Amino acid sequence: MKPLGGGWDELLAPLFADERYKKIREFLKEEYSTHVIYPDMYDLYNCFRYTPLNEVKAVLLGQDPYHNPNQAHGLCFSVKKGVQLPPSLVNIYKEIETDLGIKQPDCGDLTKWAKSGVLLMNTTLTVRAHMANSHSRCGWAWFTDSVIKLISENTENVVFILWGGNARSKAPLIDGSKHLILQCPHPSPLSAFSGFFGCKHFSKTNEYLISHGKQPIDWDLNN
Repeated sequence: MKPLGGGWDELLAPLFADERYKKIREFLKEEYSTHVIYPDMYDLYNCFRYTPLNEVKAVLLGQDPYHNPNQAHGLCFSVKKGVQLPPSLVNIYKEIETDLGIKQPDCGDLTKWAKSGVLLMNTTLTVRAHMANSHSRCGWAWFTDSVIKLISENTENVVFILWGGNARSKAPLIDGSKHLILQCPHPSPLSAFSGFFGCKHFSKTNEYLISHGKQPIDWDLNN
């Protein structure tokens, strides 16, 4: 694996050396060679490559990568340019417009957020094509739980944005005495009206960052 850069290689070295990670790697070698797996193996760790550790301002947790062609590219909730917006992302954009008055963009590529300090990490990093949650038991939960704990322990004043039951279950991994934890239902059409709409997590994130001397995140993807 090529170095991740941005301070991640040093932080995650104990995880990459762990026997549990080696089992994940062996599993993935077999899966990528025998099935269509998303994201592309070269995009697998984009969430780390685009957001250096010392620039992390917020952590937005997703669950499972998108499992249809040309969608997943290593950033949760994000799809490649030119791909139709998934329903959850449409609702995220609606909430941003209501919260911050930012016009809803046509593009679903969230790379700009990643480069602005938002770690966009799924709790499961791979999936078989057209088979949601197919890799949820291969060991990724151990790995990403460990990443969350390491970020909590080695940074200060980061906003952890937890949408939906899977993400909210990670709250005990985070030190709430030195970070802000924002929780609400998932933006999926099945639950968005149960508390996601109106959560104002985008403005709350920026208010917290400003109050701790950090630059706010530019959530506007239109420029």
